[in-house]
Amino acid sequence: MPLKLSRRAVAVGVVAMGISGLAIAAQPPSTGLGEAWPNAIDVSQSPHYHVYVFVRDGIRYIQVNEGNGTVDAAIATAGDIVLTLPVGREAQHVHVLHLVSPMVPMAATSVGTTETVYHDASMTILATPQSNGTNQITVAATCTDPGRCSG
Repeated sequence: MPLKLSRRAVAVGVVAMGISGLAIAAQPPSTGLGEAWPNAIDVSQSPHYHVYVFVRDGIRYIQVNEGNGTVDAAIATAGDIVLTLPVGREAQHVHVLHLVSPMVPMAATSVGTTETVYHDASMTILATPQSNGTNQITVAATCTDPGRCSG
């Protein structure tokens, strides 16, 4: 009997570890920001860009990479606050718009040369190639407290 109990205990332990591993895998990673190919899921809505989401200490970081892995830009967001981070070759070309009313989802397809590269319940990120070879990154974020939002 003790042998069966031990096998059961081992089986329960293996199942518990597998379930906890799935829970951990479902959460965005907390490291890798700034890397060309971070160990994170690509959540981009565009075939021309890669977008990675990281979460650490309640702050969400969203990184936009070009198709070749070059880091274009990254933002940090917590609630209604959106900050442009000094990461990527297009960091100086990031424009944040705070929308006071809830956002109507923008199309995930290209509109002219502008592409939606990321969209969730609180924001949409667009990339627009410029004639000088840079990309304009536009973050349209929903603001639920206009007194705290600036842009």
